[in-house]
Amino acid sequence: MKSTIEELGPTRVRMAIEVPWGDLDHAFGEVYKELGRQVRVPGFRPGKVPNRVLDQRIGRPVVLEQVVQHAIPEVYSEVVRENSVRVLGQPDIEVTRLDDNDTLAFTAEVDVVPKVELPSLDELAVTVDDVEVTDEEIDQQVSVMRERFSMLTGVDRAAQDGDFVSIDLEARVGDEVLEDGSTSGMSYEVGSGSLMEGLDDAVRGLSADGSATFETALQQGPHAGEQAQVTVTVRSVKAKELPELDDEFASTASEFDTLAELRDDVRTRLQRVKTMQQGAQARDKLVEHLLATTEVPIPDGLVDREIQYRNQALENELQQAGMDWDAFMSMTGSESREAYETEQRTQIEEAVRTQFVLDAVADAREITVDNDDLSAQIMAQASRNRMSPEQYAQQLQQGGNIAEFVADVRRTKALAQLLEQTTITDASGNVVDLEALRPKTVPAAAADSSEDAGEDAEDEAPDAEVETAVAVEATEGATEDSADVAKG
Repeated sequence: MKSTIEELGPTRVRMAIEVPWGDLDHAFGEVYKELGRQVRVPGFRPGKVPNRVLDQRIGRPVVLEQVVQHAIPEVYSEVVRENSVRVLGQPDIEVTRLDDNDTLAFTAEVDVVPKVELPSLDELAVTVDDVEVTDEEIDQQVSVMRERFSMLTGVDRAAQDGDFVSIDLEARVGDEVLEDGSTSGMSYEVGSGSLMEGLDDAVRGLSADGSATFETALQQGPHAGEQAQVTVTVRSVKAKELPELDDEFASTASEFDTLAELRDDVRTRLQRVKTMQQGAQARDKLVEHLLATTEVPIPDGLVDREIQYRNQALENELQQAGMDWDAFMSMTGSESREAYETEQRTQIEEAVRTQFVLDAVADAREITVDNDDLSAQIMAQASRNRMSPEQYAQQLQQGGNIAEFVADVRRTKALAQLLEQTTITDASGNVVDLEALRPKTVPAAAADSSEDAGEDAEDEAPDAEVETAVAVEATEGATEDSADVAKG
C-alpha cells in the first residue's frame, strides 16, 4: 500500500492512497460472505454460492462497489494510525481509480489538529484581585441564615412585597382556558418575579379572596409568544417573621454560642471562598495569556459542525417545549438569531483554541494519564453531577465519551502544572500561595452560614488535589463546548 499526505493548510490534509488488489482479499471475503447469506441461487445452499456465481448473479460492478465501501474505512484508519495523523471529524473520500484485479486508489481530505508553536512558558506571572471580606457581605450571609429560620404568620391585610400568598391562576387566550396556565393553591412570594410578568403588580394590594386580571406574554407551550389574560385570586396572605438577630439565634442556627462567633465563622468561610476565587481567576488569566501569545489556526469545518449540532439540539428542545426561535430570542434577550450565532461562534472558537493549546502543552511535557488521575476526576465530576462514580463512569461509556474524558484529564494536568510554576500576586503585590487553596474540612454548622458559601464548599470537597480544584473548570468549559466535534 502506498500513501502520501499533502498539507492543504494548517488544519487540513489530503491523503492519496493506493491499495494493491491483493490487499483487498479480506474485504472481498467479507463481502462475498454477506452476499452469500443474502442471495438465493437455485441449486446452492445459502452461504455456499461460489464467488463467480455471485459475480454473475448480481454483477461484478455491484460486488466491487461493496468491496470499496468495506475496504476504504479500514485502509484509511490504518494510514492515519501509521502516520500519526490527528484527524478531526470525518474525511471527504473520493475514489480516483478502480481497476479490477489491479489497484484501488482514493483520496481522503480531512481536518487535522494544527501544529501549535508555544511561547516561552518560563517565568509565567498573573495578577489577581485582593481578598477582602466586608461587613456588608457578612451581613448578607447572616441574613440568608435568618431567612431560613423565619416563620409565616397569617395576616388580615393586603399583600405586599415579601409576603407569601396562596393563589389561584386562570389563563385564557381568547375564549380558551389554558390548562397548563391554570392552577390553584399555589404558594408565591410577592415581589420575587419568579413566575410570570405582571403577576407581582396584580397581587400587590389584594387581600384574601381578592382578584385581579392582567395581560402577560406566554413563554412556552402551544401559545408561546401570544398575549394571555390571566386572572389571579388571592386565597390567603402570610407575613414572614424573622427571628431576632442575637446570641439565641446564633445558638439555634449554628454550633456557636454568640452572634459574634457566628459572624467570625462566616468571615472565615467567605475568606476561604474568595481565596478559591483567586485561584480560579489565576487559572483564567493564565489561559487568557496562553491564547493571547499563541497562534492557533482553527478548522472552519469543526466550528461549523459544532454550531449546526448545537442548533439542531436546541431546535429539538424548543419544539418539545412548544417554542420557536423568536420566543427563544425574546426569552434570552438576544437581538437576532444572527447575533446569537455570532456570539456562539466566538465562544466555540475560543474553546477549541484552548483545547489545542493545552494539548500542545501536554505534548511538550509528555504528560500522561494514569488510573489515579481518572479515578480522581470521575469522583469529582460525579459529585458535581450528584451521582455515584459508578453511574458517571457508566454514563461516559454509554455515551462513547471515554476517549474525550481522558483527553480532558490530560489537559487539566497540563494546566495544573503550568499554574504550579506561575507566580501569582494579588493587586497589593502579595504572593498568592496555591497551597492555601487546598480544600479543608468544613464544620457542619458552618456549612449553613450561607447558600452561596455552602455551594462553593461542596464544589471544593470532591477535589483531592489543589491542581484539580483550581484547574478543572478551565478545561471543562472548553471541553463541553467542542467535545462532540473533537471526538468526531
